[in-house]
Amino acid sequence: MKEEIREKISINSQDNIKYIKELLKDNSDIVYREFFICKNLRGALVYIDGMADKLLLDDYVLESLMLEEDEVIDAQEIKEKILSVSDLREVDKLSEGVNAFLSGDTLLFIDNLDEAYVLATRSWPTRGVSEPSGETVVRGSREGFTETIRFNTALVRRRIRDTRFRIKAVTLGVRSKTDTAIMYIDDIVKDGLVEEVENRISKINIDAVLDSGYVEQLIEDNKRSIFPQIQSTERPDVVAAALYEGRVAIMVDNSPFVLIVPATLPNLFQSPDDYYQRWISSSVVRVIRVLGIILSLIMPALYVAVTSFHTDIIPTKLAYSIAATREGVPFPAFIEAIIMEISLAFLMESIVRLPKPMGATIGIVGGLIIGQAAVSAGIVSPIMIIIVAITVITSFMTPNYEVSSAFRIVRFLLIIAASVVGLYGIVLGLVILLVHLVKLKSFGVAYLSPAVNTNTRDLKDFIIRFPTDKMKKRPRYMRTKDKIRQE
Repeated sequence: MKEEIREKISINSQDNIKYIKELLKDNSDIVYREFFICKNLRGALVYIDGMADKLLLDDYVLESLMLEEDEVIDAQEIKEKILSVSDLREVDKLSEGVNAFLSGDTLLFIDNLDEAYVLATRSWPTRGVSEPSGETVVRGSREGFTETIRFNTALVRRRIRDTRFRIKAVTLGVRSKTDTAIMYIDDIVKDGLVEEVENRISKINIDAVLDSGYVEQLIEDNKRSIFPQIQSTERPDVVAAALYEGRVAIMVDNSPFVLIVPATLPNLFQSPDDYYQRWISSSVVRVIRVLGIILSLIMPALYVAVTSFHTDIIPTKLAYSIAATREGVPFPAFIEAIIMEISLAFLMESIVRLPKPMGATIGIVGGLIIGQAAVSAGIVSPIMIIIVAITVITSFMTPNYEVSSAFRIVRFLLIIAASVVGLYGIVLGLVILLVHLVKLKSFGVAYLSPAVNTNTRDLKDFIIRFPTDKMKKRPRYMRTKDKIRQE
């Protein structure tokens, strides 16, 4: 059960310190510093060791207060004439002050004052800005988000120097009190989208929010779908581009992944490289990417269907070749495909979890030695190894890892469907998948937009990307207030 903190701040600083010590007893990292201001007024500081900047407190707070020679008349004079810190605010509720110093700030109590001062002294160990490992690009920014929310907002602010850019702060987690920011451009985002985001976030009632993944799972439209309806990214330029299109970004402290809503499936297939290179090259790459994703989705199921049910559609020489390679294999094509898909899933999971040098070694061992040994032992056929290899290569063409994971599940289901009724099962599975995707929405936007949009203008940035000077308007399906991005 949550412990309630009293709201009233006592005019006696010692009473406040005594209450906080009792409230947060058995915490060795909390520092309580009591002192006199000009020999006639008692004050006290409370901060967390390791989260507050001690040098700032020593040089600009304690030294200024304790060495002041003039007699202090009231607390207002302390704020206006003595304290030499740039970021200072007053709180009239003790619970706000406690939450502030637990977040890294410093709480200052002064006798005869029924308010407290919160000094911005946050200074904890942080990871520097580095290149994101999950979203590499050939051309573009090498900056990636870190785990510190204020660094991340600065990376986005640097790219959007607009007076209408908004960053709203909210706190999530009953116990964790995690800082969260909602970002949007006020005169671009469509009416009601920000309110919808705030409404869904306000309904989150959980003890702790440790990563943006918690928020993603709690606010998405369809929680039973295997497809992500919210885009996550580590790149500030991707967030800035999304905000310029009228989307909303959700940034969570302690997480380098920023959420973007609404998200569509074509958005999740796009890469920053598509916009930083010439339009012809980008369009060719997109076509290759789409073809690769289709191949990775249907190739194993197609192999099972053709070899099990529809051998008559295979050319005679190819049929003899496949039959020769399968000679001695004790399993039917369906079991063979399932064995290889499960082995592939094991291999991929082990590579992700292992350190990078070991992961590369495991990939080589698993892909070459085990595959060759499986063929030599007659467990699987060589053509199945080829199909799995092509499937692995093409599955990596999806820029978004969550979409790739969703398609892996679909691939399993299509293999099962193909083993039951052959090509009819694949067609039926793809129809069911398409129906599901058509019905799916993300914050009121159709998940397949702009493919299901009646406005052909939005197709300029679908599979074929038109030249930049031809994309003068923002996507119509976003219903933005300002529809023109290029005069």
